[in-house]
Amino acid sequence: MIAAIVNGFQKVPHTAFYCLLVEDTAPKERTYVFTLLQLISVVGGLFAPIGGLLVYHFSLVPGVRIMFVLACIMMTIQFIGRHYATRETDIGYRKMKEAKSMSIKEGMSDYLSVLKVMLRSPLLLIIFAVYILFNFQTTVKTTYVSIFMVEYLQLGSGLISVFPAFSSIIMLMFMRWIMPRIAESQVNRIMVWGFIISVLSNVILVVAPKGDLILLSVSTIVAAIGTMMTYPYLETAVANAIDDENRAKIFALLQVLILIVISPSGVIGGWAYGIDPRIPFLLVAGAFAISIPLMMVYTKKQHQLDSSAMKNIHF
Repeated sequence: MIAAIVNGFQKVPHTAFYCLLVEDTAPKERTYVFTLLQLISVVGGLFAPIGGLLVYHFSLVPGVRIMFVLACIMMTIQFIGRHYATRETDIGYRKMKEAKSMSIKEGMSDYLSVLKVMLRSPLLLIIFAVYILFNFQTTVKTTYVSIFMVEYLQLGSGLISVFPAFSSIIMLMFMRWIMPRIAESQVNRIMVWGFIISVLSNVILVVAPKGDLILLSVSTIVAAIGTMMTYPYLETAVANAIDDENRAKIFALLQVLILIVISPSGVIGGWAYGIDPRIPFLLVAGAFAISIPLMMVYTKKQHQLDSSAMKNIHF
């Protein structure tokens, strides 16, 4: 419990790092930033079988403890390296100067005014809803997929570590040969198809018979493709939807909304898993399914907004 509470504080640097990534980056280049982040994550996934080997050799608890120690070392190196390798953004410097002369009351009032701006922007609310649903399904799936594979599909605990590496290979292939062909104008449509594919991947996972490695592999491939068709573009869409001047505050509020939604997801997932181990993945599929019409509405409204802006420029 204490470890979970301490780990929760990572949301603070996460918001700062997010702003650091996008504030000095041109909107058209932000897709590449988030794709690079996904690439780093994917490459890390290639080392997942090491976890399986540790569990196989030392048993579950000692193996996990070793992985936590390794994670601590790696993350400490990351923190130090990031501290010395990055610099504050221009907007960041300006915001720090503004914050120095601002009282706590004024700061809270500023957050309230930003919240009002958020609530008055249908476009922002729609893309935030999609983003929150994406985080919800990520939390549920990452929490229960390994348990599901071991307990329901009856796979060995060492074998399940192969699937993240397999998924990473598929993602790397998608990055190499497919993503460069996707035009900026097609991004929203690609996300819609990504959500559809993600629904399919979870349905395949649910209907897979016990011990069926073929269907499980198909589900992994489809899920990997769906992730690459959604994650980097969704992150970019959220980043581009947020005003640079209020980015830190809006993203912080978004993180609060995400926590409000995903905090009960563990309880909901556990309750659902107790009824039937397949239900959490139906919830995941449902989150993706809801995202499809939301993304369609977002695309339509964004197109209308862009058309209106072009007309104003023309006249």
